[in-house]
Amino acid sequence: MDWIELALAMGLFMASHRLPAALGLKGRIVGALGERGYTAVFSILSLALLWWLIAAAGRAPFVPLWDQQGWQRWAVNIAMPAAIVLGTFGIAAPNPFAFEGRASGFDPERPGIAGLTRQPLLWALALWSGAHLLANGDLAHVLLFAPFFLMALLGMKVIESRRRRALGDDSWQRLTARTGLLPGAALLSGRWRPGALPSLPRLGLALLIWVGLWHLHAPVIGLWPAP
Repeated sequence: MDWIELALAMGLFMASHRLPAALGLKGRIVGALGERGYTAVFSILSLALLWWLIAAAGRAPFVPLWDQQGWQRWAVNIAMPAAIVLGTFGIAAPNPFAFEGRASGFDPERPGIAGLTRQPLLWALALWSGAHLLANGDLAHVLLFAPFFLMALLGMKVIESRRRRALGDDSWQRLTARTGLLPGAALLSGRWRPGALPSLPRLGLALLIWVGLWHLHAPVIGLWPAP
């Protein structure tokens, strides 16, 4: 039954990200609640399903695949602050290339977070899932984190292709001239230089999220996150 619960939780989580658009429900909900209302409801539902999914993986039978090493826990603790910063700065930022961004307010000469990477939230998901996959070498957690890791990497290709088709090649080349898909690629190549300091409110929010996740990890997940 524990394996069935894990499969059901994973199926419902994935379906919640596909069915609203496929069945035309998203447009109706947006019409009734507005974009912000839909985002709030969807975020709450996603977090609830994710919590259930993680809990179901913890209740599944333990089938070891590889032993955990100390450096793997360090990898998680290094990756998570970066993932939190990417997610915090990416959501609702002026960024027409990512599903979590907004088209309004984007300046291709000063692209903001898109200068660091056009897909900050998906990179955050990849860092979270990839680091936890590395540190959790049992079958249930591999079944939990591997799909998220693959979804993040494949999702970048899908979203980039869709946005490029929607914008057209000429507009795409103009708008992405100072951006990059790989984090830091535009910075290292000299195509982008930060024009201002990071947003202090977003940086403060990222710090609060990191502190909250650090202290809630043991009571919610059951494991202390320190290396």
